[in-house]
Amino acid sequence: MNILIVEDEEDIRHLLSVNLSSQGYNVIEASNGIEALELFYKNDIDLIIIDVMMPIMDGFKTVSKIRKTSKVPIIFLTARDDETDKVLGFGLGADDYVVKPFSIAEVISRVQAHLRRYIEYGVNNSNKIITNGSISIDTENYIARKNNIDIDLNPKELKILSLFMENIGRVYTKKQIYENVWGDMYHGDDNTIMVHISHIREKIEEDPKKPKYIKTIRGIGYRMEKNYD
Repeated sequence: MNILIVEDEEDIRHLLSVNLSSQGYNVIEASNGIEALELFYKNDIDLIIIDVMMPIMDGFKTVSKIRKTSKVPIIFLTARDDETDKVLGFGLGADDYVVKPFSIAEVISRVQAHLRRYIEYGVNNSNKIITNGSISIDTENYIARKNNIDIDLNPKELKILSLFMENIGRVYTKKQIYENVWGDMYHGDDNTIMVHISHIREKIEEDPKKPKYIKTIRGIGYRMEKNYD
């Protein structure tokens, strides 16, 4: 597995590289966003750890460019423990956010968790049937099922559910959901997203008021949880 570390502080970059290499990962290093993009497009990257504050191009701009073409797991690494920064990072498509100073054991644990989800449930899954608990989607025939019984979803609801099923554990903002599903610029129409999420919950949840699958992440958006029922 190839991990791209993007960090302008050499000591931190070296610390991460040594420890991740000891876990069997192949580590590729970059010191700024421009260098990171060049390496990303030249290599088959499985996960990115990226600092926010960097010279030439910061982490936010770098991630926004990567997310145009890739769903690879991205972990932000930063000294800025600010709620606004976290919301912005998740809004751009980050999967996780680690604040400095950090525990190297925690970083490794998060890397392993995100790679596991990416391999099992992400875009690299070669199966045409995506499954989470009692819910499944036939991505070739565009059919959703619960307990092997077809679920009546309209096209937008199916696209939203597919987006979550393909990225279990990832937080999506309303803006990201709208732009992924409707393919248009988001203009702050929160009600449209909320209504569609509500309809999906009514069809897949045992108790829509206490959802087990699609969770609301207050102040950020929504996330699909892994289920084993």
